[in-house]
Amino acid sequence: MSLLSFDDRDGQIWFNGELLDWRDAKIHVLSHGLHYASAVFEGERVYDRQIFKLTEHTERLVKSGRILGFEIPWSVAQIDEACDLVVEKAGIVDGYVRPIAWRGSEMMGVSAQKTRINLAIAAWEWPAYFTPEARMEGITMTISDWRRPAPDTAPTGSKAAGLYMICTLSKHAAEAKGFSDALMLDYRGLVAEATGANIFLVINGRIHTPTPDCFLDGITRRTVMDLARLHGYDITERAIRPEELADATEVFITGTAVEVTPVRQIDDYRFTPGEITRNLMEAYDAEARRPHEAAAMVRHSAA
Repeated sequence: MSLLSFDDRDGQIWFNGELLDWRDAKIHVLSHGLHYASAVFEGERVYDRQIFKLTEHTERLVKSGRILGFEIPWSVAQIDEACDLVVEKAGIVDGYVRPIAWRGSEMMGVSAQKTRINLAIAAWEWPAYFTPEARMEGITMTISDWRRPAPDTAPTGSKAAGLYMICTLSKHAAEAKGFSDALMLDYRGLVAEATGANIFLVINGRIHTPTPDCFLDGITRRTVMDLARLHGYDITERAIRPEELADATEVFITGTAVEVTPVRQIDDYRFTPGEITRNLMEAYDAEARRPHEAAAMVRHSAA
């Protein structure tokens, strides 16, 4: 099956303040972001023509840039407006938005204070992969050999491009073994996250999730936690040892791409996607398609 290359498509990309033809949105091969991973990005979903949690994503993008030592030269409001414009121009109903900011090619070397900070925003159609019924079958995972780094060894509070290198390695290794994804432990050997999503375990009817002290506290993660509390579920954030997977009856992951997706297997551990997972899948799907004003009410009522 041939792939539709992401550099050869119709449409427009917002690039440093203007809309360019998709094929003309290019950077130089000596851009600092390519060589030294000085880039931060976001992944956002469009539901019914609206970008879900747009401002929260934009705020995190700006924060990630600051953690990497640079200031994106557009405000949160301006970036929000640009994201909405890209979606509107493309006529996207259900899709994906990718803002990315990076250091340019003005300096080549570890030191790069005088590089230009660039910003680009692309969006494309991306309907749901599975029906709720199909998603309930659950994915399979294996524990990766790679571990999430300690917060004093990498900028773990940012959504930085360089942090995803070991995610790609982990996912490729998992897929080569016939699994859907990989579970990553942290530098202490505790359960951390999937390669691009946070993880939750249901043990004795309570929901448990790792404390995000060396990986991203996902926007989808926080949304699902708010929804779970509204539905009367108890949630505990804590350190989780890998052997505690044996105590879990349900496991699910959350993220912009995967939304809420059950897990049926992690290596030799087996789980049955059940009522709690199904209820949170349905609640998240409904929340994502609420009008913006109604969606904001969940955060206030859950606070």
